[in-house]
Amino acid sequence: EVQLVESGGGWAQPGGSLRLSCTASIFTFDNYAMSWVRQAPGKGLEWVSTINTDGASTTYADSVKGRFTISRDNARNMLYLQMNDLEPEDAAVYYCAKGFPDPRSPYYKNDPRMGQGTQVTVSS
Repeated sequence: EVQLVESGGGWAQPGGSLRLSCTASIFTFDNYAMSWVRQAPGKGLEWVSTINTDGASTTYADSVKGRFTISRDNARNMLYLQMNDLEPEDAAVYYCAKGFPDPRSPYYKNDPRMGQGTQVTVSS
């Protein structure tokens, strides 16, 4: 069973930074691409970023490109999201997710492929 636990959320001012972490209890963590998705109040799940199995390839949503950086440490079964230059629109619950976004099997609320989420608030 996949267990993903996010941490590092909190409050930041616009222009500020936060670093999210995700601990993965997956025996074969390095066999899976990993993603971050988010859900803002009143909105659906939004894909943020994906990293491939060895960390050599990353992709980002246009809304975060150039500001967020996804990374992973396979030796520690850890996934990270460095968020810089935060904007109020980045406020959301952020979820660590196993795999990559697939239109044939999209992520959904309470998806067992995702953790419980960590709240990010951006305001002045």
